[in-house]
Amino acid sequence: MSEDARFEDAAERPLRLRAEDADDLGVLAALVQDAVLPGAEVAWSPAKRRFACLLNRFRWEDKAANVSGHAPERVQAVLVFEDVLAVQSQGLTPAEMKEAVLSLLTLTFEPGEDGAGRILLTLAGDGAVALKVETINVTLQDVTRPYRAPSGQRPSHPE
Repeated sequence: MSEDARFEDAAERPLRLRAEDADDLGVLAALVQDAVLPGAEVAWSPAKRRFACLLNRFRWEDKAANVSGHAPERVQAVLVFEDVLAVQSQGLTPAEMKEAVLSLLTLTFEPGEDGAGRILLTLAGDGAVALKVETINVTLQDVTRPYRAPSGQRPSHPE
């Protein structure tokens, strides 16, 4: 008898996930919530139709930190959006963005026609980046080993 994979099976392995629809994007949004990224590590390549960023994401999937009490961890990851037709920012000029340290709150998808739409990266401090996309084609890949979160704490969201 085979057994389904469990979330814990990948606890110490780097993530490599792909989103191809709004539900998939919701999973990635949960994993990158509270990620911190230097604006200088955000790149838009119109010729390749690619928007990418190197971010320091909190390891929400690390359930052992909740149980054993080991220090919360972050990991550097690359978040890549393919099939991007246009990029707009709100609350930050491109020059300001390059100098800022950004905090990513969430990713959402606003559907358009025929699978196209807009992916919105909502940032702390009333900033946002909107990606006009032909389709949802997003990857999240951890690129370093986990490290102790500099704050030593889990991000909190009081109600």
